[in-house]
Amino acid sequence: MAVRDEPLRRGFPIEPRVGAGLAALAAIAVLIGGAFAGMIGEAARDWSGAVSAFDGYMMRVARFTLWQAALSTLLSVVPALFVARALARHPRFFGRAAILRLFGVPLALPALVAALGVLALYGRAGYFAEPLGWLHGGRWPGIYGLSGILVAHVFFNLPLATRLFLHALETIPADQWRLAAQLGMNGRATFRLLEWPVLRASLSGVAALVFMLCITSFTIVLLLGGGPRATTLEVAIYQALRFDFDPARAIALIGLQLALVTAAIFLITRLGADAAADRGLPVAPARPALAGPLERVLNAVLILAALAFVAGPMAAIVTAGLEADLARLAADPAVHAATATSLVLAVLAAILSVSLAYAMVSARGVLAQAGRRGRPSLLERAMGEWAAFVLVIPPIVIGAGWFVLLRQTGQLFALAPVMVVTVNAVMAVPFAIRAIRPAHDAAAARHDRLAASLGMSGMSRWRLVDWPVLRRPLLTALAFAMALSLGDLGVIALFGSDAVQTLPYLLLQRMGAYRTADAAGLALFLGILCLLLMSLADTRPTARR
Repeated sequence: MAVRDEPLRRGFPIEPRVGAGLAALAAIAVLIGGAFAGMIGEAARDWSGAVSAFDGYMMRVARFTLWQAALSTLLSVVPALFVARALARHPRFFGRAAILRLFGVPLALPALVAALGVLALYGRAGYFAEPLGWLHGGRWPGIYGLSGILVAHVFFNLPLATRLFLHALETIPADQWRLAAQLGMNGRATFRLLEWPVLRASLSGVAALVFMLCITSFTIVLLLGGGPRATTLEVAIYQALRFDFDPARAIALIGLQLALVTAAIFLITRLGADAAADRGLPVAPARPALAGPLERVLNAVLILAALAFVAGPMAAIVTAGLEADLARLAADPAVHAATATSLVLAVLAAILSVSLAYAMVSARGVLAQAGRRGRPSLLERAMGEWAAFVLVIPPIVIGAGWFVLLRQTGQLFALAPVMVVTVNAVMAVPFAIRAIRPAHDAAAARHDRLAASLGMSGMSRWRLVDWPVLRRPLLTALAFAMALSLGDLGVIALFGSDAVQTLPYLLLQRMGAYRTADAAGLALFLGILCLLLMSLADTRPTARR
């Protein structure tokens, strides 16, 4: 084994940890490569059909995809600037920490559950239907369509953008605030000279991140889109495969979707956004309060309005879920089977995800140790930063590629559990790496020399040295990956059937059968499960998908 003063032999590294990392990287490459192979093969068989699919309908879908993402970004980011500033101007007040924790809840909720909360609040039979109908001048038609998509996206992304902007504002040194107080600066001056430069530096990155999340939104548009006029590319891919069974059109849609997502990712990297930015609760620096009486009132109104907007759908989920016949649902064999299937698939996906992530982190550590005096090698970068590139490809695209590839085998739906586990596991790998790598690298820096001098390796080192340090990060990554898999609808929406049903798939079926009370009860149950897992993971903000 190579230690700090002992470089690896030249040539192909045979260190077992590097081999395990290569195997993990190869497994991810096979999953993504298989999806592309299915798409390329289908396009080669029917290239004329794929080309002819670029018609007026596809262009309308692409325009709507970009339009709803742009509007969602605008409606999420601009209010978040003011809410974050209001919270930053008042670093200490009763309930502030609770508000920030509440702003973290949408990040842990499955999109399916949040969409049902929006419907329970603003839908045709929602709790606000009567006052909204009065304002509308007649019967409230509901919130399906662009309005519903925008409300759901803002519900998810306003808290995210607020927390990211607040984190940026709280990096302003306390000395600058004290100097502003000594100079008697008012709110306008402090905003122009202290706060706006910091916000402006992070504005483009946060906006690009939110735009990417909205352009890859699937579940929200599927539930709240409301027809062909409010369909995005990902939903159109799903419809082309499951309802129209038109693989050629699906391939054309996938190509266009990949182009848009790649452009969004390129924009994020150019603007310096961090798609896995730290969503922890930052500690506000000690500084004097500079807000006057009028500003305090306006800030209170802003904070309360944002709080009501975010808390409303969550309260609606709980209320509607408690109104369902929970006893009957608890005794329903279909719910038992879906719950058991969801948990088994989520556990398997989490174990696979953490195994892949740990293998790649460990291999990167060995490679970094061997080449510590030079620039990172191509393989080392592949084990580290490049692993995050799997997020460029939405799960529905990977699922669609394999759907096209496997339909020739006659085992399409029989392989549904395998596809759900593998795709969800790979999608969670970047977040598992983020949870594991800091502790792993710190432990390696502290213990590698001593372990090598004692001749400690293999399982003895793992049991005595690595496991005590990595236990918490590994369990965090496991809980996080399990929560992501448990609430996912993208892959199971393609491969699900009466034989293989998860809780999200069963919930979608109950909604399609207009059994809204059952759907509300299942949403409450699913939301509680995911929140418990996310709380165990000590959630840091990510891209929800």
